[in-house]
Amino acid sequence: MADVIDKAGAVRQGEELDVAAVDTWLKQHIDALEGKPAVTQYSGGASNWTYCLEYDNRALILRRAPAGTKAKGAHNMQREYTLQKALKPVYPYVPEMLAMCEDESVLGTDFYVMEKLVGIIPRKHMPRGVALSPQRTTQWCKNVIDCLIQLHQVDIHQTGLNQLAKGEGYIERQIAGWSQRYQNAKTWNVPSAKFVMRWLENNMPANETICLTHNDFRFDNLVLDPDDYTRVTGVLDWELATLGDPLMDLGNSLAYWVQADDDFLAQSTRRQPTHLPGMLTRKEVVDYYLSKNQIDCDDFTFYEVYGLFRLAAIVQQIYYRYHHGQTGNPAFKRFWIFVHYLLWRSKKAIKRRGG
Repeated sequence: MADVIDKAGAVRQGEELDVAAVDTWLKQHIDALEGKPAVTQYSGGASNWTYCLEYDNRALILRRAPAGTKAKGAHNMQREYTLQKALKPVYPYVPEMLAMCEDESVLGTDFYVMEKLVGIIPRKHMPRGVALSPQRTTQWCKNVIDCLIQLHQVDIHQTGLNQLAKGEGYIERQIAGWSQRYQNAKTWNVPSAKFVMRWLENNMPANETICLTHNDFRFDNLVLDPDDYTRVTGVLDWELATLGDPLMDLGNSLAYWVQADDDFLAQSTRRQPTHLPGMLTRKEVVDYYLSKNQIDCDDFTFYEVYGLFRLAAIVQQIYYRYHHGQTGNPAFKRFWIFVHYLLWRSKKAIKRRGG
């Protein structure tokens, strides 16, 4: 079973930790750590940097902000730590928070440390040795959607998370905010996106529901039980969580959802196993979510286009950092092509609706 457990890899050049400084600080704040940590890094994230520190008697996960220019309000380690600490008692999929460091003299930025959840992280390809039948994969897919529904049903007042963000007016703020972020990060080789931004601004739903949203809920941010891959045991990467609209959160997730009959460019960007036999299509996901959560929505197009455009803005922000030499990660080199594709998908959805 060990072969299917997710593991970190070598630390990327330019993203090394000061191991001695981190080790000293950790031993002052977490009891009974033994030995010196072996440090590896997770390659999946394009935003915050995530490391695994293997002590002789315990494994820890460290999250820190990246180097370079950051969007206002982004990479707030204290917020991410506090949110998960408050959510843990009512949403069992959250890892246990262990320590928060706001002393920038340690690493040059703040960071936090949490428990390491051991299991399968379903990335582009499932590990060899994981038996995949269409029937079990369908159940797995529904279990994943159920985790999102469960999150959207968390009582934000009971947890104290009702103070996390503004809440009301979320839809309008998101459209204005992501439009501005896209424009701020625009480089010469991507479209203006004015058509999509105007359409979103002119087609905002009149009603919104406010709940706790993850805003990066993907298969590769989940941890699965290695003895039963259909069972979710952890939800990771809470950087973008806020008080928002649940259908916008679902739209965000579906922007990453590459299904089996998608075109070659979508397949080339796939980073989670949503193409497998038995996986629900995007339409089936929407239908299942709405039915299980008892939400009426006659037309999901706005949420679909929002998710695609928001992802285009995120990808462009990452590419902007690469374009200006703030990161050397070669995975970002051709992100500008993906921006073109996401905006094309957005226009296609608008035209399909007749907009």
